[in-house]
Amino acid sequence: MHDMQRLLAGLKALGTVAEMQAAARDGLAPPARPRSNAHIHLPPNFSAFETVQQAIDLAAEQGVTVLGASNYYHYGVYAEFAAAARARGIFPLFGLEVICLLDGLARDGVKVNDPGNPGKMYVCGKGLTRFVRMSDAARELIDLIWRNDTGRMTRMIEVLARIFETGGVATGLSLQAVKDRIVRRHGSPPETVCVQERHVAQAFQEALFARVPAADRPEALRRILEAAPKARPDDAVAVQNDLRSHLMKAGKPAFVAEALVSFDQARRLILELGGIPCYPTLADGTSPICAYEDPVEKLIDTLHAARIWCAEFIPIRNQPDVLVRYVKAMRAAGLVITGGTEHNTLDLLPIEPTCLKGRPVPEEVKEIFWEGACVVAAHQFLTLHGECGYVDARGALHPGYPGGEDRIEAFRRLGAAVMARYFAAR
Repeated sequence: MHDMQRLLAGLKALGTVAEMQAAARDGLAPPARPRSNAHIHLPPNFSAFETVQQAIDLAAEQGVTVLGASNYYHYGVYAEFAAAARARGIFPLFGLEVICLLDGLARDGVKVNDPGNPGKMYVCGKGLTRFVRMSDAARELIDLIWRNDTGRMTRMIEVLARIFETGGVATGLSLQAVKDRIVRRHGSPPETVCVQERHVAQAFQEALFARVPAADRPEALRRILEAAPKARPDDAVAVQNDLRSHLMKAGKPAFVAEALVSFDQARRLILELGGIPCYPTLADGTSPICAYEDPVEKLIDTLHAARIWCAEFIPIRNQPDVLVRYVKAMRAAGLVITGGTEHNTLDLLPIEPTCLKGRPVPEEVKEIFWEGACVVAAHQFLTLHGECGYVDARGALHPGYPGGEDRIEAFRRLGAAVMARYFAAR
């Protein structure tokens, strides 16, 4: 806690608000557009990275100098993230991801940004600054989410263990055993570990590999899955995917329904932590595009009505032309747009976002992503100084600018100046 407070104080100490606003008016900015990624997951979240340092080192080696973390439900790792980023000259953005349920859409069968579950919505928060000393309201919401997740993962692991044992593979796994594996793998404090479905699938795959020789695994998997496995017996990630699709998804034998917070609770949590509510847009990351997001004009109206003024893309899911169409339309409607990679599978993708099949993100979209990263940086800086950021504590837009375009441009200039000062002060 003390380390994180010191690191946040260092970001605040880049200058007073008046000084940085004056520097922004004078055009202070990095000499060239930095490469940015506003959304990765760091261990102990399920992640492509074994350690925080690995994520930072890869970003530095690949020339990405603005990096945002968006972890689920515990932010103790952000002190290490901020310190490692500082040492490598990378500007840190602090965020979160939360899953919520829109009951009405679930009843109507409307898919939002989860192609498998109607009414289920992923929401992000950008530019957090109040995650060290949380408000009582934030702590209550985090505790509620942890209780719900803990109960669900406990039940799912119990059911999976019985299925494996019936199939002839006794794993000895429990929620605590899965947590212990995560702690050993990443060196994370136990209290920071939020067990996810992917962690569970990985633990059962590892138990299978440890107990069953490769030659015998296809038959063992056939018994466990009660279906022919698609995965090669030595492909750990593919076996994990088989376990999830055959056993853990909706309608499958180990599925346990999620007890999710409401959209209003998710939005409240983000605001209590000092962030900007942000909608992760799937677009053509699934086919057909989810009804909530199609067409883009309807999505824009829906986000405005929900008082969400920021959206994010994970371009590795998207065709470049679809990405351009969605990003340009949403930006023209006054939404701040960011881009990231998630890195929430074991695939060690490039740190700078790319489109589907590794195709480059179009330059006009890169510029908009950079603008969005600047807005988040400016929001962090202002809220660290106790001032209104891009949104206020109720989620209303900063009142100091008359329109969306002027507001975004003003925050872009301020964020660019903050980053330039940070890079120069290293």
